[in-house]
Amino acid sequence: MTISSESEKILIMNTIVVRYVDGRVAKGTTINFFPTKDRFNLFLDGSAPGTHTQEILVKDLKAIFFVNDLAGSPTHSESNQFEPGKPVFGRKIQVVFKDGETVIGTTQGYQPGRLGFFVIPADEKSNNSRCFIVTAATQQVSLL
Repeated sequence: MTISSESEKILIMNTIVVRYVDGRVAKGTTINFFPTKDRFNLFLDGSAPGTHTQEILVKDLKAIFFVNDLAGSPTHSESNQFEPGKPVFGRKIQVVFKDGETVIGTTQGYQPGRLGFFVIPADEKSNNSRCFIVTAATQQVSLL
């Protein structure tokens, strides 16, 4: 995440991986994603800053993964387990997507009628710092 000041305006650049419901994947950065908006711009990975953007419609997505590194952690096997005895912040949640993938973590703002909601993965070593889950792409959401 990069913070820059420009005319008293603070821009937070988030590194993200966008997963579409049709299986496509796009990687890059964004400065204008808001959980209540239906679209945002993605600066595609590998393009010069500010040169090549793609408008992303949230309705076409499965989830947005806010990542530490676009390369990921190839040797890390993602776990859907909470560390035993360690306190968690928020409500524990299990999300099953329509494609069968399962994400387990915590949330502070799940409401079924919203466009989506954030989940912080149970795996503290995950490359994902948080995920924005698109409600329409889910098959089942359970508070644990």
